[in-house]
Amino acid sequence: MLLRTIETFLRTHSMPATKFGRLAAHDPRFVLDLRMGRIPRPDTELRTRAWMQGYADRAAAQMKEAA
Repeated sequence: MLLRTIETFLRTHSMPATKFGRLAAHDPRFVLDLRMGRIPRPDTELRTRAWMQGYADRAAAQMKEAA
């Protein structure tokens, strides 16, 4: 379920929901709308999941550089 994955991502990266929405979907209300029952189109879900993976990969690379 996309919303559950996003909620985990938000906690892991200490990111506000509105910032996530702006960066991942160009919509600051994206997460709020999902919480209220919005069902994203399949291509939107794929793009969002790909954005989260890319963000996590970049964050891991930055942590590795800092170590």
